[in-house]
Amino acid sequence: MTKFTKAKHKILVTSALPYANGPIHLGHLVEYIQVDIFVRFLRLIEENVLFVCADDTHGAPIEIKASELGITPEKLISQVYDEHVQDFKEFLISFDNYYTTNSPENKFYSDLIFKKLKEKNLIYTKDIEVTYCEHDKRTLPDRYVKGKCPKCNAPDQYGDVCENCNAAYKTIDLIEPYCAICKSKPIRKSSKHYFFRLSKFSKKLESWLKKNRNLQPEIKNFVFNWIKNGLEDWNISRDGPYFGFKIPGEEDKYYYVWLDAPIGYIASTDNYCKNHGLNTEDYWSSKDARIYHFIGKDIIYFHFLFWPAMLLGSGFSLPYHIPVHGFLTVNNEKMSKSRGTFFTAKEFLQKHNAEHLRFYYAGLLSGRMSDIDLNFDDFRKKINNELAANIGNFCYRVLNFLNRYFDGEIKDIDSNKKLLDEIKKLAKNVEKNYYGLNFNEALKSVLHISSLGNKYFQENEPWKLIEKDREKVHKILGLCANIVKDLSILIEPILPDFSLRLQQQLNLRNLKWRDINSELKNHKIGKDEILVKKMEEKKETKREFPLNLKVAKIIEVKEHPNAEKLYILDIDLGNEKRQLVAGIKGYYSADELKNKKIIVVANLKPAKLRGVESKGMLLAGDDGTGPGLLTAEHSNTGDKAYFEGLENGTAQITYEEFAKISMLVKNSKVYFDNKELKTDKEIIRVEKSKDGARVR
Repeated sequence: MTKFTKAKHKILVTSALPYANGPIHLGHLVEYIQVDIFVRFLRLIEENVLFVCADDTHGAPIEIKASELGITPEKLISQVYDEHVQDFKEFLISFDNYYTTNSPENKFYSDLIFKKLKEKNLIYTKDIEVTYCEHDKRTLPDRYVKGKCPKCNAPDQYGDVCENCNAAYKTIDLIEPYCAICKSKPIRKSSKHYFFRLSKFSKKLESWLKKNRNLQPEIKNFVFNWIKNGLEDWNISRDGPYFGFKIPGEEDKYYYVWLDAPIGYIASTDNYCKNHGLNTEDYWSSKDARIYHFIGKDIIYFHFLFWPAMLLGSGFSLPYHIPVHGFLTVNNEKMSKSRGTFFTAKEFLQKHNAEHLRFYYAGLLSGRMSDIDLNFDDFRKKINNELAANIGNFCYRVLNFLNRYFDGEIKDIDSNKKLLDEIKKLAKNVEKNYYGLNFNEALKSVLHISSLGNKYFQENEPWKLIEKDREKVHKILGLCANIVKDLSILIEPILPDFSLRLQQQLNLRNLKWRDINSELKNHKIGKDEILVKKMEEKKETKREFPLNLKVAKIIEVKEHPNAEKLYILDIDLGNEKRQLVAGIKGYYSADELKNKKIIVVANLKPAKLRGVESKGMLLAGDDGTGPGLLTAEHSNTGDKAYFEGLENGTAQITYEEFAKISMLVKNSKVYFDNKELKTDKEIIRVEKSKDGARVR
């Protein structure tokens, strides 16, 4: 097909370093599968490529978690490392070197870069205010302070970067900050810290961005705006207690994890090179090398500003490309344990095949920074209709027929030039789209080739023709077997294990991209077997939840004639109006309540409260200081409120039955059985109530 020559460039590919305080989950795997597909393609076209990564092991979260578990940080990161390596192996992620940032190589390069930057007066010290928790007696690291983003006001954001608007800021800039460990309000203290003069690199970074045509345009625009608004010097040190590398000459100051984490890319490369007789400089200090950093959109700021500025300042090569992918949603929702949409790699493998996920992700991944959704109904359909019924079925039918009627012998092939030319054209599209990271388009072309093979096989009806023209059928099967061979190569980056087993059935091995469209003749195949089975359709039944919860709008608030602490509320439930009696007087004024959308129990048995009938009950969180209403600002009156996977009840219940149901408040949301209360339009919010409050 394509005549490949030995690559001029050494290619280094990295993926973002997973943090060593938790398991690999399906969101992580979007990136690792994306990178692995790209690297496997580069190997197939015989590029000189090295794929490295490492566990990100430093920072206060590691130190804090290890302390909670009663083990050393070193033991914690060792345990997590083993788990990560196993997860990556299960999902066929083919790192050339998977290392750790807690390594002698990383210490060496961190000190080297720090020294070079300091010699150029690009590092200085100054006293700053830090966030300090008096309850926990410690300076709080970025990820242990939460509050509202100072840029977009999004709640529950970490102290370094906003997950909503991607803004980077200082911990002390957070609005209404609180300690993520104990929830108390922190104070500010003065402390000496080291700073990197990022502000000095605005023009150089802007020039690099403009010249680099590989970078995604939408990402460049993000970064140009940050540069335009002014870059601030970057705090690269942290106070102890902290798990990491001490800054030379300091007793209780450590490199900030975001300084030594990306240096882990260099350290992992160095570790590989030392063990394979290679030079690290050939990858990191050479014009004949190309560095690809694959990352998620949550760490754009670090990889497009801090990291390239550090490389520029210390004399290392800049990245050739930094492909950025979006986030993963599951069934169109943010991954959430409480909603049952959070899956670790291990949990997924308990029910599904790892290559099925690779296939599904490949069908969604493009060269753009788009979020992708794992919809399990769609997942099953794609595996059954595309992988099993199209590719798997075609390959099995061809090889099975060849073995059954011709003892597995491929002699000659049918001279169908039109079909062969079309397949050749589609294979070029696959190659182009693998290169461009448009795996969704590459997979479409692979499926198209398989469909053409299926159509050719079906239209020729070899099961009938075998009685009339055995020689013709043999040539038809020879052509089909060559299509199977090509498919085994084209699909290999996505489905390496499937490809390996298919090539074993073909009695072939180690096929490369250059073997596409070569004519396989006078060859005997091996034993055929079905490689892909359809997923069973699972019917999920929902458990019943005793309450019938609905969104209601308060349309009138009246004084109770016989009780000082009760209101009489007229509410609109969409298709009916009702009257409730609620004990919230003294906590909410009539004006505050009017037109407010609340959540009510619509199937509570009517009861008289101090002589006035109440048909239902509103819900509120109660932390002992007073009620906080459950609100649904963006929903319509009458909308169902529910917990994912639970079906609302319809039968009337008594208050005593209601009181046995335990719903709790956490982060201003309502939980039952670790599931969030929601409508189809929003998550239900709770006013005023603290974590742990009961919903009554």
